[in-house]
Amino acid sequence: MTADYSALRRNMVDCQLRTYDVTDRAVLAAMDSVPREVFVPEARREVAYIDQPVALDGLGAAGRALLAPMTAGRMLQNLDIQPGQRLLDIACGTGYSAAVALAMGATVVAYDASAALREAARVALAEAGAGAVTVVDALPDSKFDLIMVNGACEGMPKVLADRLADGGRMVVVEGAGRAGRVMLYQRSGDAVGGRAVFDAAAPVLAEFCKAAIFAL
Repeated sequence: MTADYSALRRNMVDCQLRTYDVTDRAVLAAMDSVPREVFVPEARREVAYIDQPVALDGLGAAGRALLAPMTAGRMLQNLDIQPGQRLLDIACGTGYSAAVALAMGATVVAYDASAALREAARVALAEAGAGAVTVVDALPDSKFDLIMVNGACEGMPKVLADRLADGGRMVVVEGAGRAGRVMLYQRSGDAVGGRAVFDAAAPVLAEFCKAAIFAL
């Protein structure tokens, strides 16, 4: 029996996002329109909408996972995406959050340190009708209005903060396991300030070390 993904997606929005303080209409509409099942390994499509991360190891990316819908939704909400803004999606995985940001009107550039995931993202984004997302093979040097980091770091990733335009915002999970919390950073001139916005757990990204060095 084939799963009714539209019904599962509606249930995710109503029973996970709305009950976890995701109230932004643009976020809710985008997550209700993007087929999350396309962005997970085919064998896991029927669990694409559960309220926890979905492992991506079947795509040659051990230890990586799609963020739980509640975590991704609140992170996107805190970014306060406005149409036309340039968003850099880091550790993009298979491209789900990039597709959601695109549906909200952002111009999206996506990057992942894993070549296998970059290729999987291109395939999934095309299948989901989100081919306008640009998946790049190297970390861009340009400035962005918004940065979304799909995983946990051990501290503020300075190499990414340096890519924020003046007034730009970055959202990232810091810390591992139950100690994890989502931080929202904003650049003002030469300074970058941050604050904790909610607690969340996410798989730690191997390319970020404690000294916030990014492995290109």
